[in-house]
Amino acid sequence: MAPPPPLPLAAIITAGGASRRFGSDKALARLGGVTLLQRVAHSLSGGHPKLIVAPPGRYDLAALHLTDWQTVPDTRPGEGPLAGLEAGLSVLAPGRWAAYAAVDLPHLTPAFWGRLASFIQPQAQAVVGHSQDGRAQPLAALYHASALGEVTALLDDGERRILALLRQLDTVKVTWDDLKAAAPQAYRNVNTPADLG
Repeated sequence: MAPPPPLPLAAIITAGGASRRFGSDKALARLGGVTLLQRVAHSLSGGHPKLIVAPPGRYDLAALHLTDWQTVPDTRPGEGPLAGLEAGLSVLAPGRWAAYAAVDLPHLTPAFWGRLASFIQPQAQAVVGHSQDGRAQPLAALYHASALGEVTALLDDGERRILALLRQLDTVKVTWDDLKAAAPQAYRNVNTPADLG
């Protein structure tokens, strides 16, 4: 059986956070013997280009077997995932869609991203899934390169919440019922070492 064709999406992982609550670099924590960074990267293996937003040199991509990924420096260090999205989108060609994921969501799957991509509409700027409780989940979502202007404007105004971005964009909302078969634990994140158990 032939492998599925690569998704026509760029892949962006935000991994530059300080991991204050976790106590050590969360991206290198292991779940089932595999780092969180590797797990999220595997879910995005069909993407191109493959971008990790993190300080240059923080991760040995060769040792992590992620040689097809490249590091993009965070343009606003310490300012959260919205700034990470800005850094990733800023290097994409116009017209591209990107799958954007936080490094602490290790249960994402290639099928999850494929399912989200099936909801892309011509005028949309974001495709965002919702968890079982109906909440938008912008840290595992699709964003169009055209959203960069809105992202930058929010950051320049002092806004750091990525949820605020969704109010600025033409956003397609995807229900949990439409996603759960593709990744039943998609939005189960890792905040503390106890979450790895």
